[in-house]
Amino acid sequence: MKPSTKKGLIALLALAVVAGVGLWWRNAHLSTVAAKPAPSGVVQAPPVMTVRAARVKRAALREEVSAVGTLLANESVMIRPEVDGRISEIHFTEGQFVARGARLVSLDSSEIEAQLRAVEAEVTLNRSRLKRAEELKEKNFISAQALDEARENLNQSLARQAEIQARLEKTVIRAPFDGVVGLRQVSPGAYVNKGQDIARLEGIGTLKLDFRVPEVFLSRLRVGQEVTVAVDAYPNEQFKGQIYAIEPAVDEQTRTVLLRARIPNPGVRLKPGMFARVSLTLGVRDNALVVPEEAIVPRGQELFVFKVVDGKALLTQVELGLRRPGEAEILAGLAPGDVVVTDGHQRLRDGAQVEIVSAAGAPPQTPRKPGNG
Repeated sequence: MKPSTKKGLIALLALAVVAGVGLWWRNAHLSTVAAKPAPSGVVQAPPVMTVRAARVKRAALREEVSAVGTLLANESVMIRPEVDGRISEIHFTEGQFVARGARLVSLDSSEIEAQLRAVEAEVTLNRSRLKRAEELKEKNFISAQALDEARENLNQSLARQAEIQARLEKTVIRAPFDGVVGLRQVSPGAYVNKGQDIARLEGIGTLKLDFRVPEVFLSRLRVGQEVTVAVDAYPNEQFKGQIYAIEPAVDEQTRTVLLRARIPNPGVRLKPGMFARVSLTLGVRDNALVVPEEAIVPRGQELFVFKVVDGKALLTQVELGLRRPGEAEILAGLAPGDVVVTDGHQRLRDGAQVEIVSAAGAPPQTPRKPGNG
């Protein structure tokens, strides 16, 4: 090997040794610095969690039970004749509102009217005969039996007159209550038999509502309780009513109680036969403590909330009462005005520092700085 080449190799080895020693010293120095404890008296602050919160408030809560039911006409009847006859006139149009006592259908009554005139003449004759018989009896010209026969003849004539008069009245069919007449099934001039269907009359100014609730609520049911009804035909509206009758027996098959309510129907928009979703109010709590439902944190069989106090989230056990969409009643564990976390509690632990970035009825809060007491 040439002397010049040997000197070059020696120089390269020397540089490598110097670089390795320098790298070792640097790493050792950094490790020593990192291992040094923080200066005494300086406390590292825990991370601050941002959350949303709401204030515990008082509100009126309705204790309700849900059910399904069917709307029924307040009164409903199929119009049928009580006597045979030919229809001489129909006095209504289909879908028309009629008042109680209004004429609906008239049957041909000419034959009955003739019979009535004949019996009226007979009544007049027998009344005159009775008067003469009474005068003759006063003079003892006839026996008491003859007087009784004259009186009986008049009574029989009056009875036949009443019978024919009743038959005549049955040739005119009248509305038994206020209502709306449905589709008729006969035409003028048609011959109808006794009991044949003519049209349906529905009283729908007020509707009945039949629905069932479980027997567990039986002790809390009473006449006059308010019900709220929703139907598919009017999805954005609710209709109010009141219970007016309770079935005295519990159904053995379903273990439910049948209730009946009245629902005012102005404008007759609701129709009999509609399917109804029912909310029955069992009671009202005027000053219940409520929190947003999303504030509740279940832990096993127990329920908690994170209550914000002085910038810290404190895990607080609560007891719940009624629930309604979006809200829960607090029976124990909180007081009016307390602030609870509604969003962000999934990352929280008891005592964590929090900052409220959005609050419903709660003032903004920031954690206290360490060292400020």
